[in-house]
Amino acid sequence: QVQLVESGGGLVQAGGSLRLSCAASGGTSSSYTMGWFRQAPGKERDFVVGISRIGGSTYYADSVKGRFTISRDNAKNTVVLQMNSLKPEDTAVYYCAADRGVVPSTNPAAYDYWGQGTQVTVSS
Repeated sequence: QVQLVESGGGLVQAGGSLRLSCAASGGTSSSYTMGWFRQAPGKERDFVVGISRIGGSTYYADSVKGRFTISRDNAKNTVVLQMNSLKPEDTAVYYCAADRGVVPSTNPAAYDYWGQGTQVTVSS
């Protein structure tokens, strides 16, 4: 059973940056592709970015390309999401998720484990 814990959310002004971390325990980090999703109030949970098991491939939603960067350190069982040039529309609860698949999926139903989420609020 894999446990995921996100941290690093908060309140930031538009144009600012935040760094989210996801710490995994209870499993071998390199056995899972990892993804970040976000969910704004009243909306569906949307794919943000995914990274393959050893970090060789990354996949970004068009809305965050060029602004967000995902990385992972399997030795530390950690995945990091660096978010720059934040916009008010980035405001949401951000979730880390783990998937046994080989390629990160954009479908939240494909993921086996989820963190509790961390709130990101971007003020205008």
